[in-house]
Amino acid sequence: MTSPEAHTDPAEGRPVEGPGSLGRFLPRIGALLIDWFLCSLIAAAFLDYRWGGSGAEGFKPLLVFAIENFLLVSTIGMTIGHRVFGLVVQRPDATPPGLISGAVRTVLLCLVVPAVVTDGYGRGLHDKIAGTLILRTR
Repeated sequence: MTSPEAHTDPAEGRPVEGPGSLGRFLPRIGALLIDWFLCSLIAAAFLDYRWGGSGAEGFKPLLVFAIENFLLVSTIGMTIGHRVFGLVVQRPDATPPGLISGAVRTVLLCLVVPAVVTDGYGRGLHDKIAGTLILRTR
């Protein structure tokens, strides 16, 4: 017989709706779009990014996005888009992700595929691997 901890998913025991419940797909996409737009503006202003640029030019917003995500999620648990949509990224113990989990989550998020592969709770593979949850704050 296995211990109860062996099959415990950090998403279990969370409310289904409201504060503390797992962030839903549409608000997460909305937060992503806000962050991407802001990062594209920053890349255009400071990195000479041209909208619709190809080749290495097209990666400038992704670089800004990665830096923004790493710094903000690792330290305060949310990006600007997360804040607008009432989301927060935390460890299961309700603390901010920290530098290592924040870095792992950011790299996997930038690879896209781990972020769109979800479990039965709607939790992205990038969050599962980083040991984080994206939760609603309201």
